[in-house]
Amino acid sequence: MMNIFLLAIAFLLVLLLIGLILYFLFPRKYHSANSVANSYDDWTNDGILEFYWGEHIHLGHYGSPPCKKDFLKAKEDFVHEMVRWGGLEKLPPGTTVLDVGCGIGGSSRILARDYNFAVTGITISPQQVQRALELTPPDLNVQFQVDDALALSFPDASFDVVWSIEAGPHMPDKAQFARELLRVLKPGGILVVADWNQRDVRATSQNGSRQIPLNFWEKLVMRQLLDQWSHPAFASIEGFSELLEATGWVEGTVETADWTEQTLPSWLDSIWQGIARPEGLVRFGLSGFIKSVREVPTILLMRLAFGTGLCRFGMFRAVRTNCTVPSTETMENQIASV
Repeated sequence: MMNIFLLAIAFLLVLLLIGLILYFLFPRKYHSANSVANSYDDWTNDGILEFYWGEHIHLGHYGSPPCKKDFLKAKEDFVHEMVRWGGLEKLPPGTTVLDVGCGIGGSSRILARDYNFAVTGITISPQQVQRALELTPPDLNVQFQVDDALALSFPDASFDVVWSIEAGPHMPDKAQFARELLRVLKPGGILVVADWNQRDVRATSQNGSRQIPLNFWEKLVMRQLLDQWSHPAFASIEGFSELLEATGWVEGTVETADWTEQTLPSWLDSIWQGIARPEGLVRFGLSGFIKSVREVPTILLMRLAFGTGLCRFGMFRAVRTNCTVPSTETMENQIASV
C-alpha cells in the first residue's frame, strides 16, 4: 500500500513539473485581439473552464467579511451584489442592457431571468457566443454576438445600462475602452463595471503628487499576470475612473468601490475545485489535467497580488450625462479645418 501511495505522489509531482515547464516555456502573451479570442475559444472548446468555474468566468462574492460559500454559488451572488450596488434592481422590466465581455452568458441570463431586462451579450470569442446560445433558454430576452469592445458595432446611445465584468485587463487602450462603454449608453443611463486593477503608482502627500513605482518583486509578479492570461495591462481604480470622466460623458463623478476582500477567497477556492471534483480527471484525461495544473501558478500569483495590495478588485458606477460630446473623428476634422 505504501509503495502505491509513493508512486501516486511521484506521478503527481511529475505532472506538476510538466505543468511548470509548460507554464514558463509557453506563455500566453497578448499580441492582438486575436490572441484573446483564441485563448477563450480554446478554453470553451475543451470545456475544462466551464466544468470547474461554471457559467460565470469571473470571481465570486463571499460577503464582507467573507464567509465560507460554495464556489459556483458565490459567482451567482456576485451578479446580484453588482446589480444592487449599481442600483439596477430599481429599473423597470424591459431595460436594455449591454453585457461587455459576456463570456458564455452567465450574467446575461441572470439579468434577463431575474430582473426581466433585455440583454445583449458581446464577446470577442466566437466559441463563447456559440456556447452561450446553447446554454440560453429560448424564452429569455437575451441575444449574443461577436463584437470588439474597443470598436462596438452599436450606434451612440443604444442601451439603458452598460455592464462589464473583468474585461478591462484584455484592453490595450483603456481610454478607448472607457469611451466606447459610455458612447453606447443613453443619456441618464448607468454604467456598471467590475474589474481587476493594479494598485495606483501615485499617492498624494503634503507637497502634492509623487510617484510610487512598482518594486522589483511587484514587477516580476505583474509581468507573469500579464503574460500568462493575454493581458496587455491593468489599469488602477483611480486611473480608469479618470479615463471615464475624461470622456466628458459622466454626470458628476465616477463612484468606485474596492471589492478585494469580498472576492479574495475565489482564487484558492478555484484550485480546490480540482481537488474536490476529481471526476474532471476522468472527463478531460491526462492532457486536461496537465492544462489545468498549468494554471495553478498564475492563480497563486493572483492570490498573492490581490492579498498584498498589488492588485485590487475595482467597482465603477457612472451615469451618462445629457451633454453631447463630439466624436473623436469630428474633433479631428475640426482641428484639421482650423
